[in-house]
Amino acid sequence: MELRRQLETDLYQSMRDKDEIARNTIRIVLSSLKLAEVEKGHTIDDAEIQGIIQKEIKMRAESIAEFTKGNRQDLVDKAKLETQVLEKYLPKQMSDDELLKLIDRAIGEVGAQSPADMGKVMKSVLPLVQGQASADRISKLVRSRLIKE
Repeated sequence: MELRRQLETDLYQSMRDKDEIARNTIRIVLSSLKLAEVEKGHTIDDAEIQGIIQKEIKMRAESIAEFTKGNRQDLVDKAKLETQVLEKYLPKQMSDDELLKLIDRAIGEVGAQSPADMGKVMKSVLPLVQGQASADRISKLVRSRLIKE
């Protein structure tokens, strides 16, 4: 609940500062939180909030790619600013080297030998990096490790 409180405090501060990007971005996250709570039927914890924020960042990354194709630099800049606002609420992201160490350890523990074992490795790694790396990023690194071996 600490993260929710921080979001609400920052929303009010952005309103006072007349920071439209931060205000609108935080409002979107808070509405996504409320929707998730209605769907799940209970209040969500900080880990679930981080998951929602990561999903919002992923949506903006996809938008940036589309806006770039459409030569809409104004929308690219806006999406990048929104991403910066969202990233403040996530823990420090792990480097690829740190992730690869965890992935290598997980591959050894589960005895993974081919890309068919990717699910086992992902299941082992994801709880260890909660909020510190996106599932897409982990998936790419796991796949690269299993294909090389």
